Amino acid sequence: MVQTISIAVPGQFLGPASEYQPGPGTHIHDKKLYASILGPITTTVPPKPPGPQKRLTKITPAAPTPLPMISVERDIAAASLKDGGKRAKAEVLPVVNSTVLCRVTRITPKQATVAILVVGETVLDGDWQGLIRVQDVRATEKDRVKIFESFRPGDIVRAAVISLGDQSNYYLSTANNNLGVILATSEAGNPMYPVSWKEYRDPETGASENRKVAKPF
Repeated sequence: MVQTISIAVPGQFLGPASEYQPGPGTHIHDKKLYASILGPITTTVPPKPPGPQKRLTKITPAAPTPLPMISVERDIAAASLKDGGKRAKAEVLPVVNSTVLCRVTRITPKQATVAILVVGETVLDGDWQGLIRVQDVRATEKDRVKIFESFRPGDIVRAAVISLGDQSNYYLSTANNNLGVILATSEAGNPMYPVSWKEYRDPETGASENRKVAKPF
C-alpha cells in the first residue's frame, strides 16, 4: 500500500532510519532519513509476512516485519494523481499570506517570473504565474538588490503571496529568512548546496553562485 503524505524539500527530515527504509529521493545521515529532492513524500507499507508455519517436527517462526519504505518522487505533479491514475483537479488557489513553492521561468532586471507549483501542501493542477519584484526580494537594503544575483531560471523558490496582483500574476515576496531559493542547479548542471544566506556552491566544480537563499526548516 502506498500513501502520499506531503511535499518535501531537499534536506527535510523524514524520519529515523530505525523506523523506515530509505527509498528513491532520500538519503541517510546520522541514522536519520532526509529528502534529497523536491517532490511528494510517499510511504510504501509492505504486506505482512505470513505467520508461524507448523511442521511435523517443529514450528518455523514468522518472518520479521519489514519496515515501511519512505521515498520522494521526482515528478512533483505525481502528488495530484489519484483514483487509478486520473489527475484530480485541485481546488486550492493562492491567497494572500499563503506559502507557495514555485519555479523561476525567466528574469529581468526588475522582476523574476515564476510558475506556482504548490500552495501549502497542495500541488496545483493548473498553471498560475507569479512575480517577485526587485523590491520584494529582501527586507533590508532593497536598493542594492539585483534580480540576477537572487534567482536564476529553473530555481525552486519558497515564497509568500503578498497580493493577488493583476489578472495574470500573483505578487510574491521572499523578504523573510525562511523564504528564497530552496533548490538550485549550477551552470554546469549539478545540484548545489547553500553555504550562506546569499550563496550556493557546486559540489563537483567548487564554483559558487549568488542566490537569495532560504533558511532550511
